[in-house]
Amino acid sequence: MIASPGDKPVCHHFGAEDADLETIYDWVTVAIFAGLVVLFLQRSSRDAPPRDSMWQYLAASAGCAVANYFGNEAVGGRGVVYHLLAVAVLVATLVYIHIALRPLDKG
Repeated sequence: MIASPGDKPVCHHFGAEDADLETIYDWVTVAIFAGLVVLFLQRSSRDAPPRDSMWQYLAASAGCAVANYFGNEAVGGRGVVYHLLAVAVLVATLVYIHIALRPLDKG
């Protein structure tokens, strides 16, 4: 099928109508995830063997995903409990990153 200039592009999403960054939870979790990517790339490019494992990054990124889910549900009208869950998971994820991955260590 050939698309005409007025046709909208077809995007396939996993159940979501819009996949845009719309909520504050989207922006915050993507920023944290981007920081994790930069930290991982920086540490993996060193000559010394890495002191952390991929599993630690996976746990932190899963925390971002769960917090984003709860946050988007809260913004979608599910209630204040979902906001509290989203913020709690975000704080727990940041604490985990600080303790397990130690992004501020120089060594």
